[in-house]
Amino acid sequence: MGNPDMDSLTNKMADVYEEGALSAGHEVRRQNLPEMRFDPILHKGYKVIQELEPDLKTFQENVKWCDHIVIAYPNWWCTTPALLKGLLDRAWLPHFAFHFDKSGLFWKGHLNGKSGRLIMLANAHPWIQWFLFGEFNNELARATLGFAGIRPVNTTIFYPSEHATDTQLQSWFRKVYSLGRRAK
Repeated sequence: MGNPDMDSLTNKMADVYEEGALSAGHEVRRQNLPEMRFDPILHKGYKVIQELEPDLKTFQENVKWCDHIVIAYPNWWCTTPALLKGLLDRAWLPHFAFHFDKSGLFWKGHLNGKSGRLIMLANAHPWIQWFLFGEFNNELARATLGFAGIRPVNTTIFYPSEHATDTQLQSWFRKVYSLGRRAK
């Protein structure tokens, strides 16, 4: 769950996905971003790899273990929340998620054979965001998960999330529950 606020619609979406997955007999390992303890800042870039905190090691173990990774998060300023970006900066390391060849032009993803699902909550219509700002889920879908070999990465966007009616929310929850049951 990639929202730094546990009291959020994002957390409810993660709950519903998990309920669907468990009801179908899938195994689930879940980490909630606000419950994790780690320094989100990559202080020296990748020149010096910082010692990983226990929650980051657990995150890496869970990513290696899973067949399907799901990240639910709010779209803030056409990207992920800073804390989620910090998690990926710290844990999505060379030789864990990928490595470059000696030329630096080519890379190999280390997480091949896995699929991904992004559940994004947004307030603006995705087409408006795309028209004004360009591809807004590319950072996570292709440049992070896809770069590491995770394919396909499917995205489901719910909007306007802050103004959803009860009817809309129930429809969204049914869809997310179904995605969880199918591990899609």
